[in-house]
Amino acid sequence: MEAETRILLTGGGTGGHIYPLIAVAEQLKGVRLRYFGYAGRYRELLLARGVETSKVLSSKLRRYFSFLNFLDFFRFFISVFQSLWKIYWFMPDAAFSKGGPGSLAVVLACRFYLIPVLVHESDAIPGLANKIAGRFSNKIDLAFDAAQQQFVSRAPIEVVGQPVRQEILQVESKEMASRVFSFDPLQPTILVLGGSQGSEPINEFILTGLSALLNKFQIIHQVGEDKYEEYKNTYEFIAKDWSPSLRQKYFYAPYFDEKIVSAYNASDLVVSRAGAGSIFEIAAKLKPAILIPFPEAANDHQRVNAFECQKAGSAIVIEQENLLPNLFISVVESVLKNEGQLSKMISAAKKIYRPDAAVKIARDILLLINSKHEAPNSK
Repeated sequence: MEAETRILLTGGGTGGHIYPLIAVAEQLKGVRLRYFGYAGRYRELLLARGVETSKVLSSKLRRYFSFLNFLDFFRFFISVFQSLWKIYWFMPDAAFSKGGPGSLAVVLACRFYLIPVLVHESDAIPGLANKIAGRFSNKIDLAFDAAQQQFVSRAPIEVVGQPVRQEILQVESKEMASRVFSFDPLQPTILVLGGSQGSEPINEFILTGLSALLNKFQIIHQVGEDKYEEYKNTYEFIAKDWSPSLRQKYFYAPYFDEKIVSAYNASDLVVSRAGAGSIFEIAAKLKPAILIPFPEAANDHQRVNAFECQKAGSAIVIEQENLLPNLFISVVESVLKNEGQLSKMISAAKKIYRPDAAVKIARDILLLINSKHEAPNSK
């Protein structure tokens, strides 16, 4: 009887790490998958797709002084021993790491057991966990070509794109999608995303200029779960005297799960932070984008991501300090009213998004397993 193939998945526990893991897991048929790390609110999503979970303590590697570094120093070594123990009982044929807090300990434990590792980096500037993990990996796959020079590794490096979940790719007419939000499909619609945690500066900007924005556009807005109640109270105070027709042009929610596909399909333009997950989902949906990089992101990677997209032609970058209602409205109208520019941005998005990224990564993982099994026979 042929032994079952086992593959370990690991990542930082945010949507930017978990969603690409899910996209690759969807392509790995007939194998046993287990996620090692902190899955948080995404645990149920993993389980629903047949991915078992095994919790490993998470620790963050900071490149700046913080007293939390002393605490996480000990947490890191605890997580290494946790990983060694838990991986021993699962003993995968290969591991796939998306980087992020908690992933490095798992990769090092895999290295100890001589388990082949594939690392995927989504950002143009790699995170510290992936830069270190790259030294112990057997293959490094990248979303951005610009990240290649950041890795010091003997492992082969290849630009394959960013894996995107199949559900995001569902096709739906703007008319059908607009019904989900009770919107007029003939009116220009903007989708505003601040990442899975939301963005306080973006939320404040929307609230400050909301009346002026709604006179021009319909808005779908992901506020963030932690910020939702405070945002809701402020919005209700501001909009208490607004007409029903004006309020109907605005839909906000703490987080879009099943509605994210309709949110993309109903929108004409997406305003977003410049995390790689959002960038490539937007490109996969062939939407022009206005990117507002988070200025405090590690290594300023969101800013580099954003300008890589602007250089390619799929997005326009507005720095957070320049986020003003009049400028914003002017930029949005210049895109939506200029069919030539709109067409160029959509064409650029097609080039950024590589539809076979998840398939390619899944194939690379299986190739590592085959190489491992064939190695003894080649001597």
